[in-house]
Amino acid sequence: SATFTVRSLYIIAPNREIKLKITYPASLGRNFEEILRAVDGLQLSSACAVSIPVNWKQGNDVIVSPTIRTEDALSMFPKGVNVVKPYLRYTPQPE
Repeated sequence: SATFTVRSLYIIAPNREIKLKITYPASLGRNFEEILRAVDGLQLSSACAVSIPVNWKQGNDVIVSPTIRTEDALSMFPKGVNVVKPYLRYTPQPE
């Protein structure tokens, strides 16, 4: 049906920028664990210069932003930086 119900979720930052949009068909239940994971990841990535990898959970390693030079990352993240590729570097989750 062209009028079939869907459910949408929007996460909007304080600056009124949409950070996340998820649309579910009515036949699919929402995954609240994934929604909370996304909120935690958005908050962490906005507070620290990191990206959140797929299937990330609180306490897991995160990815150092590719815009940060490795030399700078080593001083920014005192717990260490694991360099896999020049553009892919992991660090323990910042506090």
